[in-house]
Amino acid sequence: MTDNAPLDAAKREELRQRYLAVDTSNVADVLDTLGLPDQGLAPQFQPYPAEAGRMAGFAYTIRGQMTPFPLGGDADKMKACQGVSPGEITVWSGDGEGICYFGELIAIGMKEKGCVGALVDGGIRDIRWIAQQDFPVFARYRTPVQSIGRWKVNACQVPVLLRGATGRYVEIKPGDFILGDEDGAIVIPAGVLEKVLIEAERLTGVEISIRQELSRGLPLADALAKYGHV
Repeated sequence: MTDNAPLDAAKREELRQRYLAVDTSNVADVLDTLGLPDQGLAPQFQPYPAEAGRMAGFAYTIRGQMTPFPLGGDADKMKACQGVSPGEITVWSGDGEGICYFGELIAIGMKEKGCVGALVDGGIRDIRWIAQQDFPVFARYRTPVQSIGRWKVNACQVPVLLRGATGRYVEIKPGDFILGDEDGAIVIPAGVLEKVLIEAERLTGVEISIRQELSRGLPLADALAKYGHV
């Protein structure tokens, strides 16, 4: 199977589970070697709650903007959320500042559809209650201020831009892959998904071997001479 071939549900889940076993740091190193050095997301993206754990899944994108409108709900947001599929992470983008894009009830609804997390270039709320759902969320900030009446969804499943670590923005397209852990979050373009994973797994194996050697007393300099720098 080539990187450009469509993936069936079983293959998507296999890749997702394998990505959960590698670190964002190794993925970032592999992307550097492929000439993709600016895939890391801004350090402001944090897991909520802090112990939310790792997050891995295929991007389902949602875009919005500041738009005054009457209170009573955002039908376009609800419609966008209905399209999410198992193994996907909702990726929320837009120009709102100080606004909550995502809260407990949306988390519950998306989890019911098999969604495996959310990546929010904006705010979230209901953190205590989201924690009870065992649903990982990475967001730039927390806020009690709702989006209703202020920020409105205007598109889904389109390319979006999220704030980057080494560049101003990282483009995320539907079907790209999102990986988040204690070090932050990173985007793997769909076209190199398997290539990056295979090399990241190799680097993970090397690091495990180095740790084992160090625990047995091998000096770090000797371990690096044996295995190389990772």
